[in-house]
Amino acid sequence: MTPSPVRCVQSRADSRREETPLLSPSLAQEIAADTSAVIGFNVLITDAEGMVIGSGDSSRVGTFHEASVDVVRTQEPATHSASQAGLLRGVRPGVTLPLVTGGRAVGTVGITGTPGQVRRFGLLVKRQTEILLRESVMLRSRLLAERASEKLLTDIASYDPQVVEGEFLMFRAAELGFDLRLPRAAVAIEVTVPDPAAGRRSAPTHDMAQVRSELLRTVREVFADPQDVVASTAPGWIGVLSRLPAQQPTDALLAACRRVTDVIAAQDGLSARAGIGEAASSVGGLHDSYQDACDALRLGARLAGGSAVHLITDLRVHQLLAAVGQPARSRLVELTTAELRAQPDWPALRDTVTAWCESGFHLVRASAALHIHRNTVIYRMNKIEQITGRPLREHRTTMALYLACLADQLAGGGEGDR
Repeated sequence: MTPSPVRCVQSRADSRREETPLLSPSLAQEIAADTSAVIGFNVLITDAEGMVIGSGDSSRVGTFHEASVDVVRTQEPATHSASQAGLLRGVRPGVTLPLVTGGRAVGTVGITGTPGQVRRFGLLVKRQTEILLRESVMLRSRLLAERASEKLLTDIASYDPQVVEGEFLMFRAAELGFDLRLPRAAVAIEVTVPDPAAGRRSAPTHDMAQVRSELLRTVREVFADPQDVVASTAPGWIGVLSRLPAQQPTDALLAACRRVTDVIAAQDGLSARAGIGEAASSVGGLHDSYQDACDALRLGARLAGGSAVHLITDLRVHQLLAAVGQPARSRLVELTTAELRAQPDWPALRDTVTAWCESGFHLVRASAALHIHRNTVIYRMNKIEQITGRPLREHRTTMALYLACLADQLAGGGEGDR
């Protein structure tokens, strides 16, 4: 029977994990050197084959420690007097203990000296070394998981069905514990560290790795569902594929994004914005959702208002206009709003047109959106009609003017009072 792709992927991952040494030479040397300095006796660490990979006496690194072979095999400590050590290759008087993690001996730790002197340190050094080893393995596993999540999110963001099959990414995600068939929406988060020249403190360059780690932890504390994929996608950017709840998914996602941006903004010198894509339950759909989230983030930054979180559903027309291209948008703005743009209060007039259309041509809702009295809205609308010579209640004409106002917003044409 032909093995399934999921099983093949899992087998490859298992073989990679088995081939990866748990006790690295750099970690072993660091532990051996530090411990030797503390207890006053030389500490020696070997791998599972008996090769010395760490020692307070650096001249012993790379040599063979014969006694360790039996200690690894039996997982029992051994002591050697001067006469016993002389019969074994690379062994000096002292005690040798197995380093065991996950029920498997991955090496040994030895302490050089007369057995009576060093035996009392043996169990302490063994336990301390195993603790450090487990912490190192956990850190490495977490880093590998983070890199795998980053790769998954990057591959979804750049997904092209002509290059890679969606099912393959489904299998990769399943290997990491993520079911991409569950309803999700993509979130793109941009974190900004202001320039110190602007008068605000920013994180020192050498602390940026720590800042990145803390930001990821902050986002994961909010997007804490085991099915939420959270990863750094570029410097200053964090992507999320958030599993959506059954009830009020949009409200829940908006609330989560606002919590994230608020928490980040509370940190000294940082600010954050977020864009939210549409719900999806396939690789192709998640690709589109992530692109939409990035568009929402980019387009939302060009609009007036202080919101740090933007939904693509509120920006579909802006997204469409942005796709048209700058020359066509500029021509629309120039031909439709030339006389209005010559007015000193053009930003206010523009925002009035936008609010009038987005409120369903309803006077009360438009005044509420603008936070001004309805009589002020009426005054502005009369002024617009007088200048353009066209009634704003003629919806076909008004829609052209509305699109031109949005295009002007995208171009950064002044700031309104909304």
